[in-house]
Amino acid sequence: MSTAVRQPPKAGGTGRRKPATLGQALGRALRDAMADDPDVHVLGEDVGTLGGVFRVTDGLAAEFGPQRCADTPLAEAGILGTAVGMAMYGLRPVVEMQFDAFAFPGFEQLVSHVSRMRNRTRGRMPMPLTVRIPYGGGIGGVEHHSDSSEAYYMATPGLHVVTPATVADAYGLLRAAIASDDPVVFLEPKRLYWSKAEWSPEEPEQVPGIGRAAVRRRGTSATLITYGPSVPLCLEAAEAAREEGAEGWDLEVIDLRSLVPFDEETVVASVRRTGRAVVVHESPGFAGPGGEIAARVTERCFHYLEAPVLRVAGFDIPYPPPMLERHHLPGVDRVLDAVARLQWESGWTRQQGDAGRGGGAG
Repeated sequence: MSTAVRQPPKAGGTGRRKPATLGQALGRALRDAMADDPDVHVLGEDVGTLGGVFRVTDGLAAEFGPQRCADTPLAEAGILGTAVGMAMYGLRPVVEMQFDAFAFPGFEQLVSHVSRMRNRTRGRMPMPLTVRIPYGGGIGGVEHHSDSSEAYYMATPGLHVVTPATVADAYGLLRAAIASDDPVVFLEPKRLYWSKAEWSPEEPEQVPGIGRAAVRRRGTSATLITYGPSVPLCLEAAEAAREEGAEGWDLEVIDLRSLVPFDEETVVASVRRTGRAVVVHESPGFAGPGGEIAARVTERCFHYLEAPVLRVAGFDIPYPPPMLERHHLPGVDRVLDAVARLQWESGWTRQQGDAGRGGGAG
């Protein structure tokens, strides 16, 4: 079984950067992985002839044939069960679940077999299986088409959980996921499928691997910790805070990229510098990813924090109808409202108290 990953050509090659969408980068990652390794197979509902609901797999069946890019019945438990068997026999299946909540019928396979096989066999049987799941709102979809269910996968030991927010990460993280001998739940933000960036498919830029976060914007006042579809939102909020200028907020933005493994080092270093943090995600707040992130930050940064770690999340309700989703999803105003509640008077109050005590002596 081959685990080789195609390396980008060296600088000075023939690659030319041009506008590309996140969806196109995902499709190119699948194509390159299949070209490099005959053990890579793509399967799912409508991934072949149609090219996927979001056209990410468009052209793969024509290039590699229906045996390697296979349409399946509408049976998610069967799809994942088949993929488990393929992985056990040395293949590298890449499964597509059409929409986030469509994966729920196959969740038992993920929990009982996908996540446990390597541990169950004491490492003798890896599980090189990638499960692609379009997730999140912002496209006017109804329930079962707009859920953010990452907390379920994060709470399942044995799964890696990653989510790209940029074109470069879409390619790099998916290649890394397919090459991994551990199962990876690959969450694709639906609203970002059509986001664009200058990118070269012939010379894709190197990106950090699974388990590493990225600082998308440097700042000094507070840290916005986010991932996936909320990354552009937090960058917009940071720019709005800078442009308004009244409060003097200079916000740092951390894109987690990988929810499991979690890059505690990058997050902690940022919060220790800024002293304040807000976690932003679309998933419901109660028992959501933000609670775990806030707990970890508090444990590691308690003596550096000027205020409690706050969360901006989706509401604790089933996903609302399309006309109401703008009220449900975090927005710039909600993010800035949370930043405003970060006890900005605490630093000034401490300085005044120290001055009253003669500079803190005593």
